[in-house]
Amino acid sequence: MPIVLARIDDRLVHGQIVQGWLKTISIDTLLVVSDLASCDKMQQALMAMALPSVVEFTVQSIKDATNTILSRQYDNRKVMLLTISPSDILHMIENGVNLKSLNVGGMHFVNGKKQLLYNIYVDDKDIENLYKICIKGVDIEGRILPGDERLNIVPLIEKEYLAMCEAQK
Repeated sequence: MPIVLARIDDRLVHGQIVQGWLKTISIDTLLVVSDLASCDKMQQALMAMALPSVVEFTVQSIKDATNTILSRQYDNRKVMLLTISPSDILHMIENGVNLKSLNVGGMHFVNGKKQLLYNIYVDDKDIENLYKICIKGVDIEGRILPGDERLNIVPLIEKEYLAMCEAQK
């Protein structure tokens, strides 16, 4: 399956996705991967209403999405993969999903998280998961919209990971 864009955005489907990414990248399928959203029919309906009718829209749990990708069900589709957190992506990679790159578009502030970039707030688990993703050879960029500068955030992740490991000694 050609994954045109794999993105972490804790808001899932919203204006930046619809007006920014979908109008710029050429996809025919949006696969939202979220255990919570897969159980919430109201959230699914609201997300579907925001999308153009030409885009096939699916919401699946992390396990089901991983199995769908590995079954090659979407091999003839151009897919945007949208998840909430680095742990979702890491789970998929560790279970056989092959990703070349990852866009981190929005991980918003909640208590206990610190700022990595202007739109990315992380805790130690996020840093650990992002580090594990990057050592698997996945390029990780920080970018909100397609027209924004593509920022390689791997050096920031590595720096935070090493600092975290040092602090735990």
